[in-house]
Amino acid sequence: MHESTGVRRQRARPSTRRDLNMLTQADVIHSLPVHLQPFVATQDYSAYTARDQAVWRFLLHQLIFSLQGKAHPTYFEGLAKTGISFENIPRIEEINHCLSKLGWRAVAVDGFLPPAVFMEFQAIKVLAIAVNIRSFEHMLYTPAPDIVHESAGHAPFLIDIDYAEFLQRFGELGMQAIANQHDMDIYEAVRELSIVKEDTVSTQAKIDAAQQKVEDLQNTKVDPSEANLLARLHWWTVEYGLVGKTHDYRIFGAGLLSSLSESQDCMNDTTVSKHSLTIDAINTAYDITTAQPQLFVTESCRHLSQVLAEYGRHMCCQRGGASALHEAKTAGSINTITLNSGIQIAGTISKVRCDAVGNAIYFNTVGPTQLAYASRQLNGHGIDHHGQGFGSPIGKLRAIERCLSSYTVDELKRHNIEVDKVVTLNFLSGVSVVGLLKEIVRREQKNIIFSFIACTVKDSAGHILFDPDWGNYDMAIGSSVTSVAGGSADQERYPIYDAPSSNVSLKQDYDEVTRAQFKLYAGLRECRESGQSANALSNEISTLENCDWLLLFEALELTTDETLRERLTNRLKSEPDQTLIRQGLIRLTKSV
Repeated sequence: MHESTGVRRQRARPSTRRDLNMLTQADVIHSLPVHLQPFVATQDYSAYTARDQAVWRFLLHQLIFSLQGKAHPTYFEGLAKTGISFENIPRIEEINHCLSKLGWRAVAVDGFLPPAVFMEFQAIKVLAIAVNIRSFEHMLYTPAPDIVHESAGHAPFLIDIDYAEFLQRFGELGMQAIANQHDMDIYEAVRELSIVKEDTVSTQAKIDAAQQKVEDLQNTKVDPSEANLLARLHWWTVEYGLVGKTHDYRIFGAGLLSSLSESQDCMNDTTVSKHSLTIDAINTAYDITTAQPQLFVTESCRHLSQVLAEYGRHMCCQRGGASALHEAKTAGSINTITLNSGIQIAGTISKVRCDAVGNAIYFNTVGPTQLAYASRQLNGHGIDHHGQGFGSPIGKLRAIERCLSSYTVDELKRHNIEVDKVVTLNFLSGVSVVGLLKEIVRREQKNIIFSFIACTVKDSAGHILFDPDWGNYDMAIGSSVTSVAGGSADQERYPIYDAPSSNVSLKQDYDEVTRAQFKLYAGLRECRESGQSANALSNEISTLENCDWLLLFEALELTTDETLRERLTNRLKSEPDQTLIRQGLIRLTKSV
């Protein structure tokens, strides 16, 4: 988002044929990491109704009209360069074809994704685009992700290299952020609310119940997790960010760009306060069900990256140490500990022992635990082998200056550490390990695991930390904790989310009257694209007693039938979509 004195507006022409070299959805899906593939949906383009296409067309034309002078100039340029047509719902292949020139890809997804999964897509430069489009009933605003928000909101700014790099870096940090169970409960509740609201047969009681569940969770007093704080920063920048100065700004947040209501309301400095973006933005919570009372203004992409880096420096994945272990233990979720040898231990941390000055000297996990190196599970050390948990000391041995990981096999022998011999390891912390050493696991000329049988582990007070009756003892080697990150190390072998969700977006069942209107929508589109007269269809539509205001609007665009305009004007008195009708009529008047 660089400085610009003018707004470039380029219209992308509707695609008339597919590029023979265009990657298919299946090609892109198969290129993804295996653990991400279950979260990808297939875009069935034939499932979009003629009214869906009209919803897209109205919103895109209206957004471009209303965003003039409000959105950052890069947005208009980006629409043309990322395969976003104003006339038709974009095909994922077409967006993917355009994004590939920028080093990105696109996949279709079904509604909300677990935050860590969404962030990982972003980290590997894949734009996740919700396959569904908001319903006619919720054109002005929908709490659910939809193709308008994802493609017309997020994709255009990827043409800015600095912004694209910022977005990727956000994903890299986001996928490592430590979440807690409360985060997942909110995710599932919000996803359920979005599905219920978009389902045309949902009763008001069902909607109210889903809304209440979200509000109850939001009002629950839980200290925000690392992932939650990062999500706030994402919200106030990527989704609802402004760029410029607090008194002179433009929109770049996708949530604002894809909302006809909030993109207008946010410019009112009286009702929506503006603040310069700092790291303190993480202290401001947000509510996706209502308009935001305040927004944050960044000066540039460099400013965005600086604030993100400032937060990243304090994340457990970067700071490591005992404090990171304690934070992960409090979260109660599956996280990955990385020691300075490179060994990774993924599981739910249950205990952290520290010395008198706060150094971590021993940790335990409970339940399925995975040992890995370079994010690849080590043979024989998966969750089936360590199903009950894992424990290991951290630190250096007495009278040995270097970390055990750096010693060669010959050097270890000189310290009486040798395979098939009873070995005694006395740590500086007072922890002792005594047992028959059966194997030394090495990677990249480093020792990362000592495997013992008949092993006893005690702390400085003589308390048993591991008893020989418990089985064989695998000790992770490392003198310090360099990182604690959210999720498992090798997610293909230790998946955290078995499926996208038990809830999926629902298919709609339309009555005969509505399906009859779909045919009229399709007829108007055919007239528009072929250049044929729409007078006959317009006359038929003008006589319908109960029809969508959008159908009246589409017909009015193609004719000068004042009956249609009069009916639309009358709808302003009682129609729930008054704002949309009013804005549409203003656009038609100014375009004449």
